[in-house]
Amino acid sequence: MVTIYHNPRCSKSRQTLNLLQENGIEPNIVLYLETPPDTKTLQDLLAKLGISARQLLRKGEQAYKDNELGNAELSEAQLIAAMVANPKLIERPIVVKGNKAVLGRPPENVLELV
Repeated sequence: MVTIYHNPRCSKSRQTLNLLQENGIEPNIVLYLETPPDTKTLQDLLAKLGISARQLLRKGEQAYKDNELGNAELSEAQLIAAMVANPKLIERPIVVKGNKAVLGRPPENVLELV
């Protein structure tokens, strides 16, 4: 089973979904802006991605600036809480298969999962 955390308004997310479908995969689609991941889910995704919460943040979002998330003293838990509260901060798309996940930036990254 493959899952994509998807934002249909994002071109990279659409390209990643299309690439999966072109490879015969119909993933479970999570519209994460409508059904945001909770803290445990985000922690699990970060572990599968092998990255820190800071690396998953979209630094260009207004909420990043408004919440001063560039502050190096913020903990992993504080950054995760910010993403739970404002899912627009989550980099996208995230594709998960089993115990591994990749960011679809560039979309071709997902090919290592298929």
